[in-house]
Amino acid sequence: MAISAEEKEFASYVVDLCQTIGPVRSKHMFGGFGIFMEDLMFGLIVGNELYLKVDDVIKRDFEELGLEAFGYNKNGKIMKMSYYQAPEEAMDDNEVMAEWANKAYGCALRAAAKKSRKPTK
Repeated sequence: MAISAEEKEFASYVVDLCQTIGPVRSKHMFGGFGIFMEDLMFGLIVGNELYLKVDDVIKRDFEELGLEAFGYNKNGKIMKMSYYQAPEEAMDDNEVMAEWANKAYGCALRAAAKKSRKPTK
């Protein structure tokens, strides 16, 4: 599926909004965009909606605001991913976005640390 100009523009806007936390970039993938910093994916854009990476440490922060997990249909079953909608206020405010993006990036760091500790077979 082709990415529209509107979707590219939204991804660019999100990247610009997140620059306060570091050198953030987007990468086209899975019909949307991954949002990365230092090669760690901490965000996902699908259909002009930003989803941020969550784990057990911060998941509750998103749920308390009534934000939804990203899900997709696989063989008639909804599969939920560890990415939740970004708060609406973050989409209009660099400081608020920095807070939430840093939380999501922290999740990406913890996930990478867990992977590096796993023994190889």
